Amino acid sequence: MSTVIYPSPIFGPVHSRRLGISLGINLLPADGKVCSFDCIYCECGFNEDHRPSLPLPTRQEVARQLEAKLQQMKSAGQLPDVLTFAGNGEPTCHPHFPEIIDDTIVLRDRYCPQAKVSVLSNSTLIHNQRVHDALMKVDNNILKLDTVDLDYIKKVDHPAGNYNIERIVECMKAFRGHIIIQTIFFHGPGVSNLSEHYVGPWLDTVKEIAPSQVMIYTIDRETPTPTLTKATHEELDAIRDRVIAAGIPCQASY
Repeated sequence: MSTVIYPSPIFGPVHSRRLGISLGINLLPADGKVCSFDCIYCECGFNEDHRPSLPLPTRQEVARQLEAKLQQMKSAGQLPDVLTFAGNGEPTCHPHFPEIIDDTIVLRDRYCPQAKVSVLSNSTLIHNQRVHDALMKVDNNILKLDTVDLDYIKKVDHPAGNYNIERIVECMKAFRGHIIIQTIFFHGPGVSNLSEHYVGPWLDTVKEIAPSQVMIYTIDRETPTPTLTKATHEELDAIRDRVIAAGIPCQASY
């Protein structure tokens, strides 16, 4: 099994299936994983296998390295389409996440004003008002909602603490459309979310949240659980078409 641990605090640029040329911002340590989920499909592997020894990057370090990279890319004539908060775990876990968002927007406006600021989050901290307010400032507030079935979430995403799906959904509604829902679909022994038992309630909830867009995708890299397999094009297309029929833009990545 091969897993990916990203450099910190800046990595890439990489080509994102959903976002284009993406410069990554990793607010977690460079030598391990810090996450409020422990997903069986995570390309970074399981939390217990990648406990970091290094500290979180500081706000000042993030800003300094991001500015240096943007200066380099501008000189090379290769500016990013998007600045993406992702990496070795949950970015909103960083205690200075809101301030780092503010710094990033300033640097984006200075060096690449056409680029979007995106955050990939598992949604576990969106009840925090500071996190909510920071996410309202970014262009692409991309929040995970793999299902609304709590048993499935516990089996697949392994959330830390007392995970409350009803509270998560209410907090998603509070963004009033400034939200992109991201959902992964795949097959695995006893863990596929592709049946109507999962898709129907998920779609009903997506309609209630009324996001600006939905992104659905499937496994693209090796996973720490080797028995998982990709959803087919036909399966993803069928779900995509149902979302679009509900009046919500949706893209499928295979």
